[in-house]
Amino acid sequence: MFDTLKMKLWQKNQFIPDIKNAKMRDQFRGLPVLDNSKCNTNDVNNICPTRALSVNPLKIDLGKCTLCGACEHKCGEGAIKFSNYYKLATDSLDKLIIEEGITPEKYHTRAIDVKKEIYSIFNRSIKFRQVSAGGCNGCEMELNAASNANFDMGRFGIDFVASPRHADGIVVTGPISKNMAYALEDCYNCTPEPKVVILCGACAISGGIYQDSEEINREFLKKYKVDLYIPGCPVHPLTFINAVLDFVRKK
Repeated sequence: MFDTLKMKLWQKNQFIPDIKNAKMRDQFRGLPVLDNSKCNTNDVNNICPTRALSVNPLKIDLGKCTLCGACEHKCGEGAIKFSNYYKLATDSLDKLIIEEGITPEKYHTRAIDVKKEIYSIFNRSIKFRQVSAGGCNGCEMELNAASNANFDMGRFGIDFVASPRHADGIVVTGPISKNMAYALEDCYNCTPEPKVVILCGACAISGGIYQDSEEINREFLKKYKVDLYIPGCPVHPLTFINAVLDFVRKK
């Protein structure tokens, strides 16, 4: 007992107390801030491996971006600067397109509109079945970390469950390989109504670096509505938790 008390006194609280205002280290690559006047290249195909970058005007598609930082160094000094702002989720693909003038403050205010029906049903608790649809395990590991002692998303009523029949929605990671296409749809059909679909990571949103592969099958996304897009490669636990909180709760 005394050892437990001493450990508690020494470690303090392990969890992040204010998850919505947590600080990210400066080295973290989050929302890019663009300055079109400083861009000095048109050779975007040799800069961005996922074709997330376009010029004239300068734009970045966060749904394709792996946050590798190559464009920051090759588009001209000051043309692209990755901030450490991590609340990147949106409720539509259009909002993932970053243009000049979009700052973290402007991005956050437009990113997610809380729908009354979502808030009324899921504001206190929401459970997910996570489906790894051909992912590399990067996003999967980060989502697992969201439940650890540091982030502890369970205190907000957010949890992953073992069966889709116990879930309120599914979280998809990976580009959706042919081998996982049926399993993903089966999981979706087994989830009771009403249900939400979340795409987590660049691979899930756009196919990422695998978008041209013949071994992926993304027909699922043409058949069913996606409610939330969470960019990243991999997605940070703070990005995921804040995305879900913004989605199900009033701001």
